Order: sequence, then structure tokens, then C-alpha cells
Amino acid sequence: MSTPATAQGRETRERILDAAAELIAEHGADGTSLDDVRATTRTSKSQLYHYFGDKQGLVQAVTDHQCERVIALHAELLGEVRDWAGLRAWADAIVATIEARAFRGGCPLGTLAAGLADTDETAREHLASAFAAWRGAITAALRRLVENGQLDPAADLDALATATLAAVQGGLLLAKTERDSRPLRIALDAAIQQLHAHTPPRRTVSRSHTKH
Repeated sequence: MSTPATAQGRETRERILDAAAELIAEHGADGTSLDDVRATTRTSKSQLYHYFGDKQGLVQAVTDHQCERVIALHAELLGEVRDWAGLRAWADAIVATIEARAFRGGCPLGTLAAGLADTDETAREHLASAFAAWRGAITAALRRLVENGQLDPAADLDALATATLAAVQGGLLLAKTERDSRPLRIALDAAIQQLHAHTPPRRTVSRSHTKH
């Protein structure tokens, strides 16, 4: 593989990556050929080999590309979370994204993991690292809820973040399969409800009577 030295070359490589990512999201890595990518991007075989080496190199580049894109998006959204309304806004953004895509593709990382985790160890490791980063961003958001007095300091934030991410992944898979956002909404609502179960108990104010 070669890193383009010119702006035009980098733009071409990025365009190929975007198209290949769309094809792999819809058809899977096994169901996407270099000829499919060439036809979609109107590029030559020599260009593909110049930028990516072979199909395995292209799949690895797509995996890295999607990992960076998805994690950057959620890190930004979760970075805005300071309260329950912010967490709900993040959940709403997830639903809006898949609705805008007409429920196709699901989660790019989940789709790649389903197709590659058992057959491509390098891709599996990259995806595992990306999921860990995503889980870390959720944990950081929950930690801010703790700091703002909206989540119990005794709560297991790592476990709650893992459960929340699992709800996202499962909900996206069901939404993709059923072409309906309702299962995703239900999964996210359940995850947030579970988080609410760890709201700090309200303090009771006792009144002292000075007059007898």
C-alpha cells in the first residue's frame, strides 16, 4: 500500500474508502469484490493496487477508516454529555442516524465484526480496540454524571458502559433487520432506564424543633 503524496491522491483514496465501506456494509467483505469497488468508484485496477495492495489491504483500510470515523463521532457526542438530557440526546442521535440511512448498514463496526472477527485476526484486534474506545467514551460520560450528582458514585461504571454499548449494538442489529427504529428505541430506553436505577438516593432533611 502507498500513502498518496498529493492532495488529489489522498482525495481519490478517501473516495475509494468511502465507497468500499458502503459496499462492505451492505454486502459484507466476502460479498464485495475489487471489481465492485472499481465499478462504483470508476477507478482502475492499478489504482486500487497502488493505494491498497490487494483486497485484504482494502478491507483492512476500510476497517481502520470505519473505526476512526465511528469512534470520532461518538467521542464528540458523548463528550457533550453532562446530564440525563445529554445522554438522551446521544441516544436520539443514534436513532436519527440509522433512520437517515433507511436502516441499511446498521453499525459499521458491528457489521465488520460479524463478518471478520472469526476469519481476520488483525481486523478483529482493531475492532476490539475500537469497541474499547467507544466503551471508554461512554464510561467518561457516566463519570461526568457522577461528578454532577446524577449517578451514584458506587455504581460500576465499566459494567454499565458495557451494558449500554451492548444495547446500542443489539438495537442497531434489530433495526437493520426489521427496517424499523422501534427495537433500537426500546433497547436504548431500557439502557437509560437501567442507568437511572443508579441515581443517588435523595437525602431526607430532618427538622430539628427548638421550641417545646
